[in-house]
Amino acid sequence: MADNTTWTALASADPEHACPISPVVDIVFSRWTTPILWTLNADGRQRFVELQRRITTITPKVLTQRLRQLERDGMIVRTYYPEVPPRVEYEISELGRSLAPLFAHLAEWATTNLDKVEHARNDYDTDSAQ
Repeated sequence: MADNTTWTALASADPEHACPISPVVDIVFSRWTTPILWTLNADGRQRFVELQRRITTITPKVLTQRLRQLERDGMIVRTYYPEVPPRVEYEISELGRSLAPLFAHLAEWATTNLDKVEHARNDYDTDSAQ
């Protein structure tokens, strides 16, 4: 953990660069990245249609865009098989797999705290309505 001097220096820095995890959040926690990585980590190598079946609310266009970005970021590996018809499979890379402990901690945090968040929201909404 950073000491107070580091936090003070970060607080006075350019806000976009003050938080060292901002780029990670941008890469990993976009709307569809987390479900894609979670699915590939949990279920292994998948074809496009299999991913689409597992993540039912994503459109094919958005799934294509996110898969390309994740491949570009090194989070997944795309394998093309020149068969008839052609086959493409996606799997999580070692870099992507290295996020598993982070996801496990976040899942634990969610289990422990989401009820508290919901309670706080209800309290806030009740107080704001008065």
